[in-house]
Amino acid sequence: MAEMASVFAGNAGLLVLVVLLFGLLVGSFLNVVIHRLPKMMELGWQQECDAYLGREPTARPRYNLLVPASHCPVCRQEVRPWQNIPLLSYALLRGRCHACSTPISLRYPAVELLTGGLFALLAWHYGWSVQLPAYLALTAVLVALTFIDADTQLLPDSLTLPLLWAGLLFNLLTGTVALSDAVLGAMAGYLSLWLVYWLFKLATGKEGMGYGDFKLLAAFGAWLGWSMLPLIILLSSLMGAVVGIVLILLARMGRGQALPFGPYLAAAGWIALLWGQDIVSWYLSTYAH
Repeated sequence: MAEMASVFAGNAGLLVLVVLLFGLLVGSFLNVVIHRLPKMMELGWQQECDAYLGREPTARPRYNLLVPASHCPVCRQEVRPWQNIPLLSYALLRGRCHACSTPISLRYPAVELLTGGLFALLAWHYGWSVQLPAYLALTAVLVALTFIDADTQLLPDSLTLPLLWAGLLFNLLTGTVALSDAVLGAMAGYLSLWLVYWLFKLATGKEGMGYGDFKLLAAFGAWLGWSMLPLIILLSSLMGAVVGIVLILLARMGRGQALPFGPYLAAAGWIALLWGQDIVSWYLSTYAH
């Protein structure tokens, strides 16, 4: 381990390459999480309804992140190992199932490429450090949350709550952010959006966002501290507004239609993770006189 650390510490390019390849593999697994976790949640809700109503639970085949094995949803042909190599398999198969030629969604290589690229940027920015593996894990969860929320408008507690506690534990062990700042960040992150939610609901009678958004911002507060929260809220609101306006202009979304906020929170939080201090310092030096 010490020899590996010395190799990576002295060769930033090698570290970035290794982390990039690792990110592609993680992205392949995240595709499974993005597809299956909402279905697992739905099955869980059905079981809870059966138990509440006193009904005999419906017998269902085992379904989780590992079982059944990956397969084509049309012909049910199991995906072989050589057909599951990130990016390369998609290119070799020309984006189609090997057995029935059903088109494979471009989402799969896109998630792999996005995860690999984000991992590589983290490796380049932080180098071989105690922060790197923790921030890689944080990024992987953010990618999964982004696509799940975009598909279902859900931010699962099984991802957001462990992310929050992991942030507090990370700062407790490393001191990257003072633990008091992290705890205040978690509290302020949750309560700020909770307050916005209730003010909006009292004013309009509608729900402007979900509770998952509160928990995700609380998680960012736990990781980055309370001082990054205004930047995250500002960036996510700007991105959401711009995307919403563009979609309306392109007739891809109607006025008043719900737009998932989680992807913009995730993107803003990740930007704050890498460049938050630089952005805040630039703003203070430019405008705060």
